[in-house]
Amino acid sequence: MPDSITPNGQSESAPVTPDVELDVQKLHSLPSEQQDLFLLTFLSDLVGHVQTLNNDALPKHQASIKKQLIIILNLSSPIPSRPIRETLGIVYAEIFARGSRSLLYESINELLDITNAGKSEKDLNNKHAAVVCLGRLLQTAGDSAVSLSGLVCSSLLKLLKHSQNHAGLRAAIYKALGRAVEGLGVSLDEHSAREVWKSARAAASNEKALLSQKTACYCLERLVSATVHFENANDFDALKTSVWRALECPVASVRHAAASTLASAFVKLFQDSESFSNSHKATKGLRKGAAGIDGQEEIERPSSPASKKHAVSLSLNLHDILRTLASHYTKSSTTNRARAGIASCYRYTFLRLPEKVIEERYGVIANHLFNDILNHPTISYYRYRLLLSRRMVRAILDTAVGFKVLSGSAQLSAAQWLVNDVLKNFPQALPDRREPPKQVIIAALNSLSNLLSCLGPAAVTLGDNCRETLLQVLQNTSYSVQIHAAYCLRALVFACPQQLLVCANSCMGFMMKNVSQLNESRLYQRRSFGYAAALAAVISTARALPLYGSVEVFSQVLSTATDLLKASSDTELRVSATQIQVAWTLIGGLMPLGPNFVKIHLSQLLLLWRNALPRPLTQNNATKRGSLEMSFLAHVRECALGALLAFLEYNGSLITTDGSKRIAAMLQNTIAFQESVPAHQQPEEIAHRLTPALQLQDLLIMVQRRVLQCFTKLISLSHLEATGILSHSSLLSLAVTAFAEPPNPSDQSIELSIASSPSNFESLWELADNWGYGINGLVCGHRVEVLGHDRGRKVLEDIEIIMDEEEGLDDTLSVPVCRALEHDSLSLYLLGPLDSGAEVDPPPTQVVNAAIDLFAVVLPLQPQKVQEGSLEQLATLLTRPYSREPGKKAALCVNVATAILCTMVVANRETRYSPGKLATSSIEKIAGDVIQESIMHADPFVRTLGVEAIGRMCNLFGSPFTNSQVKQLVDTIVANRDPNIRAGSALALGCIHAQVGGMAAGFHLKTIVGVLLSLCNDPHPTVHFWAMQGLTKVADSAGLNYSGYVASTLGMLARLFTSDSHTEEAMSLATSNLELEYSTPLLVAKGIDSLINVLGPDLQDMRNERGLIEKLVNYFRCEESIHMVIEGSMCSSHLSLYTPSHLDFSDHVRNLQKGLRSAEERIRDISVDSLSDLVKRDVKGVFSASGSGLADDLWLVLDQHPDHTGIQHILEDWLHQTYDEDTIEWIERYQDVLSKTRAKPENINSTADKPAALPDLQDEEVAGFAAAAAAAQGDNAEGSLQGQEFLKWQTRSFAMSCLSRLISLISQAALPDQAIPAEAALQSKIADVIRMAFSASTANVVALRIWGLRIIDQILKLFGKTPDPDFLEASLLEQYQAQISSALTPAFAQDSSPELASEAINVCATFVATGIVTSVERMGRIFKLLVTGLESISETSASTSIGDLKVLSTNAQIMLRLSLLSAWAQLQIASTEQRYLQSIVEPYLARLTPFWLSSLQDFAKLRFEPDISSSLGGTSSGQNLNELYAALNREILLQFYEDTWLSLIDAIAILVDKDSGFVFDALDNRQSALAGDSGTIEPAGKEISFREEPVAFFFILYGLAFEALVTQSRDNPILTLKILQALQKILRPAVSGNAIYQDTVFDETMDVLDRLALTEGLGIQNALVEITRSLALDHQAAEFGVRREEKLSDDIEQLFELTRVMILILAGMIPTLGQSSSQQSRPLGSEAVALICTSMDALVDVADVFPTVIKSDLYACITNTFCSILACGAFQSTVVPPTFQTFKRFLQSIISFGKLHNVERLLRGCLWQFLQILLHAQRRDTEFSLPCAKNTLLAITILLTSAGNIFSPREELIIQALEEILSCLHDVGLAKVAANCVRSLLFTPSKTAPDEAIFRHLLPRLLHFLVDTSTEDPEHVRVVVSQVLASTVKTVPSGSRSILSAMIVPTLLQRATIEGSTVYEEMAMRLLEIASADQAAFKGLVGRMGGEQRELLEIILRSQRGEGRQDQIDSDDVDKKPSIALRMDF
Repeated sequence: MPDSITPNGQSESAPVTPDVELDVQKLHSLPSEQQDLFLLTFLSDLVGHVQTLNNDALPKHQASIKKQLIIILNLSSPIPSRPIRETLGIVYAEIFARGSRSLLYESINELLDITNAGKSEKDLNNKHAAVVCLGRLLQTAGDSAVSLSGLVCSSLLKLLKHSQNHAGLRAAIYKALGRAVEGLGVSLDEHSAREVWKSARAAASNEKALLSQKTACYCLERLVSATVHFENANDFDALKTSVWRALECPVASVRHAAASTLASAFVKLFQDSESFSNSHKATKGLRKGAAGIDGQEEIERPSSPASKKHAVSLSLNLHDILRTLASHYTKSSTTNRARAGIASCYRYTFLRLPEKVIEERYGVIANHLFNDILNHPTISYYRYRLLLSRRMVRAILDTAVGFKVLSGSAQLSAAQWLVNDVLKNFPQALPDRREPPKQVIIAALNSLSNLLSCLGPAAVTLGDNCRETLLQVLQNTSYSVQIHAAYCLRALVFACPQQLLVCANSCMGFMMKNVSQLNESRLYQRRSFGYAAALAAVISTARALPLYGSVEVFSQVLSTATDLLKASSDTELRVSATQIQVAWTLIGGLMPLGPNFVKIHLSQLLLLWRNALPRPLTQNNATKRGSLEMSFLAHVRECALGALLAFLEYNGSLITTDGSKRIAAMLQNTIAFQESVPAHQQPEEIAHRLTPALQLQDLLIMVQRRVLQCFTKLISLSHLEATGILSHSSLLSLAVTAFAEPPNPSDQSIELSIASSPSNFESLWELADNWGYGINGLVCGHRVEVLGHDRGRKVLEDIEIIMDEEEGLDDTLSVPVCRALEHDSLSLYLLGPLDSGAEVDPPPTQVVNAAIDLFAVVLPLQPQKVQEGSLEQLATLLTRPYSREPGKKAALCVNVATAILCTMVVANRETRYSPGKLATSSIEKIAGDVIQESIMHADPFVRTLGVEAIGRMCNLFGSPFTNSQVKQLVDTIVANRDPNIRAGSALALGCIHAQVGGMAAGFHLKTIVGVLLSLCNDPHPTVHFWAMQGLTKVADSAGLNYSGYVASTLGMLARLFTSDSHTEEAMSLATSNLELEYSTPLLVAKGIDSLINVLGPDLQDMRNERGLIEKLVNYFRCEESIHMVIEGSMCSSHLSLYTPSHLDFSDHVRNLQKGLRSAEERIRDISVDSLSDLVKRDVKGVFSASGSGLADDLWLVLDQHPDHTGIQHILEDWLHQTYDEDTIEWIERYQDVLSKTRAKPENINSTADKPAALPDLQDEEVAGFAAAAAAAQGDNAEGSLQGQEFLKWQTRSFAMSCLSRLISLISQAALPDQAIPAEAALQSKIADVIRMAFSASTANVVALRIWGLRIIDQILKLFGKTPDPDFLEASLLEQYQAQISSALTPAFAQDSSPELASEAINVCATFVATGIVTSVERMGRIFKLLVTGLESISETSASTSIGDLKVLSTNAQIMLRLSLLSAWAQLQIASTEQRYLQSIVEPYLARLTPFWLSSLQDFAKLRFEPDISSSLGGTSSGQNLNELYAALNREILLQFYEDTWLSLIDAIAILVDKDSGFVFDALDNRQSALAGDSGTIEPAGKEISFREEPVAFFFILYGLAFEALVTQSRDNPILTLKILQALQKILRPAVSGNAIYQDTVFDETMDVLDRLALTEGLGIQNALVEITRSLALDHQAAEFGVRREEKLSDDIEQLFELTRVMILILAGMIPTLGQSSSQQSRPLGSEAVALICTSMDALVDVADVFPTVIKSDLYACITNTFCSILACGAFQSTVVPPTFQTFKRFLQSIISFGKLHNVERLLRGCLWQFLQILLHAQRRDTEFSLPCAKNTLLAITILLTSAGNIFSPREELIIQALEEILSCLHDVGLAKVAANCVRSLLFTPSKTAPDEAIFRHLLPRLLHFLVDTSTEDPEHVRVVVSQVLASTVKTVPSGSRSILSAMIVPTLLQRATIEGSTVYEEMAMRLLEIASADQAAFKGLVGRMGGEQRELLEIILRSQRGEGRQDQIDSDDVDKKPSIALRMDF
């Protein structure tokens, strides 16, 4: 149910809807506990009824609806509860908002009657409801009831006096007054307004009911913002006094209400003017007000009405607002709570003021916060107060202003202001510009770091200026400033990676300069560390930015560090301390580079640590040393341990078992050193201190911190055994001592000591002394940080207390310790990229944290006795009285509970640490007793620790312990009435069930649920709140096991929701105050959500439960509390998932769209998640239901939060589902996003938005295009449109990535022979796409440029060969050459990056290769860039440069080099298809080939372990740094090489095919290849086609391919195929020689090929066949030919291996050939058919290579394979016909072989097998039988015609085969095939003896077939047979023709006699054909005929003449009838 009911519209009249009436009698007949639910249900129906009424129908029902509302308001039972009151008010507001207002006065009077009637407490409940309705009604329709405003206000104020005992009613009255003021606005008379003002001010200042105080602030806010009566100085001062008092409230929501009130006053009184334009009186009044602020309380005096009339209107400018807030913030008497409230007021004010004002006045705001807040003595003098204020300033300036208000250009301007106007003033350079103080610099650095992280690559224009400024700031002698400057420099490097090497070199230079002057002044000592810290921070980023690092710099840094350590022994003590600190800082900064860098120097580093951490001094020796010397020794150890900790963090894999023992011994030595240091009671003098700010005690604390941290990290190494480390038994006692008796810091001020004295101690969490008696820093409220699985920590947030925390302004108040970056310099390089957790606790607190971590990790690994002793020690400590030290007792309880919780987390395998063993009976008892005290503790935070620990204990210790704990907790609840004890026990029951799990805890489920349900009804807020928390945990963890308790739980939750005893509007003051912070309705909503998840889809069948849940969810979403709305949205989202059929889809989508627009982040995230689920199911339905606004909302929200992955996934899913149908719409969407603007201040200085080095677009033809594109990206030189600004670059970058994905999807779906609709649509918008890509490629952000070029590359590949539809002779993209060329220019500008240049090179290659332009002259700068790049890599210079881009990093140089070589290789490959490329590429081939080969050689070196890389082929002049640190570069460089090496090999293979001489010179590593500058290609001659020895680079090429085939291709078939194709090119004889046939190489190769043949797909198998075929044909056994026939050699085995691969592939494809009989025959695709044919061809070819003794057996195998193929039914139509050609070629091979050897037996067996197949096929058993029979007949015919001469003329199998063929002439389906087979047999050109025998056998039988009418002729083949016989006459010798004619002609005449005149025409044609063959013979035959025969002959011949032309045509048609003929032209 929405907050205000949406009308259905006015265009259509709704059907008549019956009124909803309340059945009062039925209501009263129900039990009292059901009456509230009945009334709640009725109101829900009433709301639904009002929703169905449109604006026209509503007035007709208005009276009846009002009547029902009055009935409910007058009910004495049930009392209208909070949700009923609110719903009544909403209905009142709705009917008068959309309906008639004729009943308005009547309604108000009726409500006033209820309000003014009676004074009994029973009537107060009805008055409460009437007050709520009055407020809602006047808020909506107050402007129509102005005359009643005074009466309403006076009545409510009067009621206020009678409700002193009802806290909820008082709050409701102020809420109603505020709503009434809002509705009445300026119409409210001044008298009434001032009466309300006076009462609300008094309540805001002095009200004990916190909810009343909150609503009174709301009322004041409405009075200030909606009326004009209080715009004067006196009222403003009075308002401030009330707000200052309200800000002291302990509840955050009240403070926020007060802050919002004051912020509204500021916004109302604000005037955008820098000058004081107010009158003198106004200024004077403001000053009086300011003076009043300084006093503790302003005395309010009554004034006369006359004085009010002349009150001067007040206006404030930004300076006045800031001064007002700062004056109270910096008071010493102002509490930290009030300061947090003032910070909220700052935030509200800046968010509500116009964005233009904030952007223009950013400098004013920042300067105020830096100087007037942070630098104020009251703040800066106290450490905790300073750190708290610093955090608040960050929340205001960075989060609220910097992120939420400032646009992209404004962020850039703000960063520029911080650099130029603040940071550049240090050191002071101009007299008129004062040097900023330390705190100002720190705050500016923090803000600059935040802005740099927000801007990202867009900050490149600030890079140089920012770097120089930060390097100046590093000169500051303040340690804090140095640390923050180093962190800011780190942020700059992440934003602008090009600055990495520049910053590193600069820091190194400055550091060395100051180190050389250490003896001169302490100033240089401090500066040296600052530059060292910055250098370490910068270097630590190199691993995340591998393209921008340099091993030369890393090596130089390490050498410098070791030199400083060596030199430290010869210098003065303090100088030596500085040198050591600088050295170890540098070493620590190198550790994040990882094991590949550190392992080279591991032994050296371990030696350095051993020297820095020696055995301790003896006790006597230690006492003789002074504090200065002991401080130095401690300092040395602390520095060394810091580097050691960084080493353990990033390089733990390098540590062996022996190394771990050595490190543990070093740490133990340090512990012994600490113990040997004598205790110093008095603080040292400054002269005796090593550092003025640090005493010896502080240094020892820092050493202790490092020791504990190092031990924890060392034990966490999973590959090591902890026994050697744990042999130091003092670890546990060391840890316990550290967190049980933590060391006191030495810098505690007297004031803080007094505040934390026992007499003043109130709460541990409010000490604010930055120490808190040694409390740990892991607990922050109900959130606990514990060890996690990764390097970071995880936060336990199972206990969710939702308070109004905003931007972290209030959570810090719940801890006595504030974090800061300067507390630990290691945080500079122990973090990931832009880690948000950079701030750490102070060193004393870090000691406690590390001790707790060490205790948790070590305890489970210790023996049982040690574990028991440690736990007993903790129990003993907790039993100490600590009567004089209550704070220490409280801190001890927190630390012990945290330690046990962390231990249980480790033991339950929730971390990466070893869980050990902790489950014994004695330990269970001790640990259980210790943690029970925490569960029953009065502190809720300690209870949270206890319940989390007890749950994990039960899960760890098993069922017996769980049973005892559940019983003990239940007994405690029953026996004890203390609310804290009952609350802790109830929550513990929930945590036990949640941790143990639904199955294991099922035995206790009934007991736990029963107890918790009972406690939920407890009247005490503490008890029922935590009981409901526990119940929610139980429901979430039980799952479906909880379904039996759903009904009772749902009823209980519904009753609690409608009960006033469980809400902040309760009558009791104590209950109301507790409920305001611990909200029960919020837990009701959480409980409902848990029940929804318990039931899941079953909810669809549970009508009653579902109906009640839906009603409650609608009520949740009506609440004013944002947290209730969040939970309601979550419930609604889950309901839509489980019950979609019962959901109004359109309404749900619109609600989600509304949530998407919400300013509340959690509501927005819930809406995004729900939308994401809906989009995956029905994207079209979602966007059609939401209208056109949803897409715009998504992009705008994404622009506000560019990293929101949920929104990105929605847009990506939408694209994937609709790209093919809505291609044009998608392109237009992206175009709209790129050109979309948002409001921007007109006079923001936008000069910083321009890039430092704009690309020089020299083409005049693209000038206009570039200007338009620049405008589309916001980069117009003259500025974008006034008052407008484009979306953030991150949003535009995502849009470009989506456009790239769209093109990629279309490319993948494109068909080779036709254009799909999506492709055609993209082609129609090609101009827009190129325009977008061009605009992106010329933007001022590198990321956008990369996407622009990537899209251009995709377009070139997709449409490069597409002709222009208007000019078919031209390419489609030819007209865009100028734009593409200009888009490439910025890629080589000074502000470019290596990645961008690489993309540009790819685009150049693609453009040249596609053939858009075929002339070099017309290619212009595109081809010139490739040539220039090739020339740059040809030069032997230290750095590569292309254009203005200077590449400093070695890795980046290699990447660009590979990109260029790959581009040229692509051109060389494309030249095989694009002939014009040959002349273009040819001049550069001689220069390119050595580069290609050297790159492949480098790739081979990287592929192996770098330590042995020098053993590879190739000469080396010595090991340089790149070779030494090859492993460091290996990770990043391998990726580049893997993307290019295949194309390089292909390019080289093409040159090998051409027999280019210089190619073989390069392959043989001869220098002559380098001298071929002319570029002419000279053929090497045929002598190089085969060689004995391989080329020099063969094993490099072969090794790369082989290794990639083994390791990389397992899951990527496409890559496997490419590698095999490359391997095939490598294995050519001209390259490999005989090397591949070496036994070791050959065996390894065949193992891989065999595996691939058995496991891979068809494409890969086809490549395998080609490889094995080539290897076999090129084998050295093929050299000798016939000479090797009689002898065998060892290499024949290799031929067998090669042949076996082919057989394996065939066996897998042919079912009848494999060993398995279960294979099924199934049709094959074209790829499989081609594979079988290729394999058979290869097998036939390879067979000729074998010697004679082997060849016979191999021929038999091939014959059997052919027979198997012929017998396979599924192969008949696909495989068998293509293999006939191979079979015929095979028979020819057999014939040539058979001339020397007897192969008749083999062919006889083949013929016999064919006959068996034919006999089986003639059974017609399957659908494949007939095709099989046809193919078999053809196979027999091929065998007899091709190899018949091998057989004996009297071979019985031939006779049998001929008889089978003749018999098939009578068979349906086979007759025509048989007839054509007969033709082939008779038409044999050169007849041998077997052919003659076949002829003689067939002729008489065919003659008999023609005249035998008794036999069937189903397919009328006699016509074909007669034609065959007639044609046979021509084939026989001339001497035999007369004999043959004498046999055939009478047979034909006899057939004519038998069949009659129907065959005369046919016979005439056959006779004429015989006569034409031999006329003389025919005449002789006719002469010998009898009279009847001659007469018949004449009749037949005359019939032919008489038919004319038509007969001839018909005759031709007869000849052309379809027939199956045996093809012989294979």
